[in-house]
Amino acid sequence: MLKSQTKLTSQGQVSVPASVRHFLHLIPGSVLEWTQEGDRIVVQRATRHSTLDAHQALFSEGTPSDAAPPKTLAELKQGIRQHVRHRHAGD
Repeated sequence: MLKSQTKLTSQGQVSVPASVRHFLHLIPGSVLEWTQEGDRIVVQRATRHSTLDAHQALFSEGTPSDAAPPKTLAELKQGIRQHVRHRHAGD
């Protein structure tokens, strides 16, 4: 288990310890995500797309049911491409 400590500056900043930077593969400009889980705050490397984004791209018609035929790999990839294009069309 990785455990490190840092001090909070008067500006509200912290330094990310080298061991944590290496573990999370952080480089300058990496974005960290802070999430509350009960009485704890979890810090992790932010991802560009969440699992919810992927699920919505793959199953845009709703939650898959047992009656729905499984999608092919090509259909899954096409669904992701369409979702990403639509999501970033205004960029």
